Amino acid sequence: MAKKQFKAESKKLLDMMINSIYTNKDIFLRELISNASDAIDKLYYEGQEGLNREDFYIAIETDPEERTVSIIDNGIGMTKEDMENNLGTIAKSGSLEFKKSLEKNVPDVDIIGQFGVGFYSAFMVADKVTVLSRRFGQEECWQWESTGADGYTMLESAMIGHGTRIILHIKPNTPDDNFDEYLMDYKLRALVKKYSDYIRYPIQMEVEKTRKKEGGEDNQFETYRDLETLNSMTPLWKKSKSEITDEEYADFYKSKFYGTEEPLRTIHYSVEGVSSFNALLYIPKRPPFNYFSPDYEKGLQLYTSGVLIMDKCADLIPDHFGFVRGIVDSDDLSLNISRETLQQNRQVRNIAKNIEKKVRNELTQMLNTAREEYDKFFEDFGLSIKFGLYNSFGQLKEDLQDLLLFYSSTERKLVTLKEYVSRMKEEQQYIYYATGKDIKTIERLPQIELLVDKGYEILFMTDEVDDFMIRMVREYEGKQFRSAEGDDLGIEESAEEKEALEKKQEENKGMLDKMKKMLAGRVAEVRISSRLKSNPVCLSVEGDMSIGMEKVLNSMPVQEKVSSQKILEINPDHTAFTALKAAFDAGDDDKLRIFSSLLYDQAALIGGLQVEDPVAFSNAICNLMK
Repeated sequence: MAKKQFKAESKKLLDMMINSIYTNKDIFLRELISNASDAIDKLYYEGQEGLNREDFYIAIETDPEERTVSIIDNGIGMTKEDMENNLGTIAKSGSLEFKKSLEKNVPDVDIIGQFGVGFYSAFMVADKVTVLSRRFGQEECWQWESTGADGYTMLESAMIGHGTRIILHIKPNTPDDNFDEYLMDYKLRALVKKYSDYIRYPIQMEVEKTRKKEGGEDNQFETYRDLETLNSMTPLWKKSKSEITDEEYADFYKSKFYGTEEPLRTIHYSVEGVSSFNALLYIPKRPPFNYFSPDYEKGLQLYTSGVLIMDKCADLIPDHFGFVRGIVDSDDLSLNISRETLQQNRQVRNIAKNIEKKVRNELTQMLNTAREEYDKFFEDFGLSIKFGLYNSFGQLKEDLQDLLLFYSSTERKLVTLKEYVSRMKEEQQYIYYATGKDIKTIERLPQIELLVDKGYEILFMTDEVDDFMIRMVREYEGKQFRSAEGDDLGIEESAEEKEALEKKQEENKGMLDKMKKMLAGRVAEVRISSRLKSNPVCLSVEGDMSIGMEKVLNSMPVQEKVSSQKILEINPDHTAFTALKAAFDAGDDDKLRIFSSLLYDQAALIGGLQVEDPVAFSNAICNLMK
């Protein structure tokens, strides 16, 4: 019997199909089951009299001794010509031709295959593939067989029922690959569950089970094989919401996404239009242990016609909503030839945009109707939303700013920006905020004394990204943000107050200039403070870089050290100022230098900075105690 060559000609092409297009050997079963489903759909579409949907099935059979795995369907089957055209020509898809001939929106028919290469994924795990097939309504049964790119043989075979049987002769093990596992029940069952659980026809296989031995002792058991349907067939997300209970949603979440508790929110909806899809999304109650680490992979499971294409499709969910888990099922997406990755296209962007809006609306609704629930959510996931604002350079401001929460100095709880603005005093021009490692630290900052004295509400920001993020937001409802440590708080002073401050600054100019020289490299200026009430000293900054930003940037590896433009502000009504003045008036530069350095280090420590020379700082304090 002469061996025929593939019409697509070269060994190079088949090698590419097997070794380059597919990156995961496990998907061979997905591809062959999808082809079987297509074959059944084709026969079902023809509407042959006497055939009902419940008559169709896909079967998997194993023979470990012969090292074979068979995939059988009772679909439309193939003629000799069909086998020549579809199996003898690499990358020609009978399913695609059939799909093109279908009228639009034919109910209950999903044609999965498009490229005609899925069948050849079998050669990733098999060194020989045998195909037996008989077209429905015809007498002849044909056998196609190939060991790879060297060609194939065709011969008439013994009669089988209509449909197709594909026999994979599994490769022997290699040092790098364990092919034996593809002969095991547990592996095949797991592959069906992962990739083909929602194929609309039952996928059946005899599996090994255990039962109590009849007539034996209580501890005597025997194994037997029993036919089992491996797939659930009907996707939860394609059912009507009215048919699904909260418990079913929760159970699906736990089983599919390894959750140990019910989700915080469930979003189940479908879209018809330019990009049609079904989505079942979950907002978890708390983040996974690695959520904020580089190891975490965001993404939604992507299905097409009930077949899993990608386990984590990152393109369908933005980073700031990366905590969302769930499933998207669409027949409209353009996939690459292996169906393992998406091609970037308008459908992908449309779906992603729709999902982002849906999640945002769900969070907004939670914020407005279940505030305690949202507060807890934000404590766990708010950092993601903040990074979304920062990483987009403020482009997502309108979408995300109303989801932000910050601790309020006056309300003593988390508040929104809208709530803050609604309470602003009539004369208040800015939204004031202060940053620090925690609430207690911020409450003790000298920089906020004037704001507290004025009765202004202050937003306390404790995440490292806050300083960077708020500069991207810039303003809210026409009110600009202003840092409590900024050199200008924008608070109008009376003419008398302004005149008194300028006078005191001028009277002490000589001392302040000398202190600036003594603190050269550490401060840009030394000035009399208008914001301090009880504290002796504080650091403020001018320019865009805050002390908090300086700390974050200097903590990064391989980063050139940066420094904010610090201003040392001194309280003229404090005894520390009196001591400085006395040292200056007495011409005691050594004492003035010690006092200036001590006050700077004190202000730095309060601001969360490290003292440059802890030993000198300690010695200076001890000397004062003599």
